[in-house]
Amino acid sequence: MSDEENVIAFPAAEESAAEEPSGSCPPEHLVPALEACLFAVTQPVPTATLAAALGVSEEQVTGALEALRERQLRTGAGVRLVEVGEGWQLRTEPRMATWVAAVRGGKPFRLSRPALETLAIVAFRQPVTKGDVDDIRGVDSGGILRTLLDRGLLKLAGRSDDPGRPMLYGTTSAFLTLFGMRSLADLPTLRDLRALREDDPEASPVPVVPFPDGDEG
Repeated sequence: MSDEENVIAFPAAEESAAEEPSGSCPPEHLVPALEACLFAVTQPVPTATLAAALGVSEEQVTGALEALRERQLRTGAGVRLVEVGEGWQLRTEPRMATWVAAVRGGKPFRLSRPALETLAIVAFRQPVTKGDVDDIRGVDSGGILRTLLDRGLLKLAGRSDDPGRPMLYGTTSAFLTLFGMRSLADLPTLRDLRALREDDPEASPVPVVPFPDGDEG
């Protein structure tokens, strides 16, 4: 066999380029394309990033995302599209968390009652000092605050002008992401909180999202 016969024929550069996606995403593919893009990543993706990647306007992306969310609700899908502080994200439906955790080899991410109390105080009164949190809870909250800082749900937000200039605490974008909020404006009202107190928090696990571990805070 000659050397010429051993040469492998590759497609021409023009032919290869023709097989690659180019230009904007066709309208009929926009909804499934967005679903595929969000499925492929673990972090929220901003609308502008999705629009740039698919070569369409942000208005088109927003409309397609709303169509995707409506379809998921209508069909009872096991995942749901949520808009959080940093963009859009696909999440497991909370009712499916137990089975998802079984497949992943862990348990749904949960926060203890003291951790939830501390998060709520900081979220509604931020920036707030440890002393303020202790006064409201009636116990020392130093350990819980450190745990929430380590998890990235709280951040240091400067120092107070009070004597000793204690540290101030605030919530992070990870806090918004965990609880499926776009901003602090989405925090529940006092009426909402009264209604929530009637429910058992143990019956409503937090949606499964990427976090370092599944231990309780």
